[in-house]
Amino acid sequence: MEGLSRPLRIATYNVHRCIGRDRRYDPERTLSVIRDLDSDVLALQELHWRPDDALHLLNDFAARLGYVPVAGPTLLDHTGHYGNVLLSRLPVGSVNRIDLTVAGREPRGALDVRLHSPQGALQVVATHLGLRPSERRAQTRQLLACIERQPTDASVLMGDLNEWFLWGRPLHWLRWFFKATPAPATFPSSFPLFALDRIWITPRHRLRELKVHKSRLAQEASDHLPLRATIELGGS
Repeated sequence: MEGLSRPLRIATYNVHRCIGRDRRYDPERTLSVIRDLDSDVLALQELHWRPDDALHLLNDFAARLGYVPVAGPTLLDHTGHYGNVLLSRLPVGSVNRIDLTVAGREPRGALDVRLHSPQGALQVVATHLGLRPSERRAQTRQLLACIERQPTDASVLMGDLNEWFLWGRPLHWLRWFFKATPAPATFPSSFPLFALDRIWITPRHRLRELKVHKSRLAQEASDHLPLRATIELGGS
């Protein structure tokens, strides 16, 4: 992949179980959006896959697009696994699956993955936070502590943070830790009003560009639009 002499492209995308705004289950449509993103590292939320099938959705997506898959299921039942996924073109080092579940609420989690590139080591934390403010406060504290304990050349936190309270404590803590970062709206995909999907990076100067992927296909494939960023690890 071009020897990675260029900046890295990263993205986050809540795929809504591959069910579009037309209520149609269409993994091929989701795959097309992911292909269009052309990201080196991609966090997916709400992916559903069958672990007992050699060609289940997670491995199929990864194989067809040239990624290494890292699974972070939060729900497991007779229909399969559901939750977070990281797809990477970079070599994968350590993987830490973090339980963010709050008692009495839907199970939540995060993937804390160390990636290696010629430009340096990158920590990526991919997550999908809870719906209640009290959940998100506890989960944000836990994630920030994890990032502080794992120094690398750069650390990225990305995913569906479900945080729409601009005055809430989670966003206050994240802005303090990562510094001011653009927050374009990604939800709902038909007419975005809320910046539920976020990408944060520290050190902040590593971020070169941050924008929403607003293709017509992306507007139909999920209720969220993908968010993508360009980051640069090399240099001072």
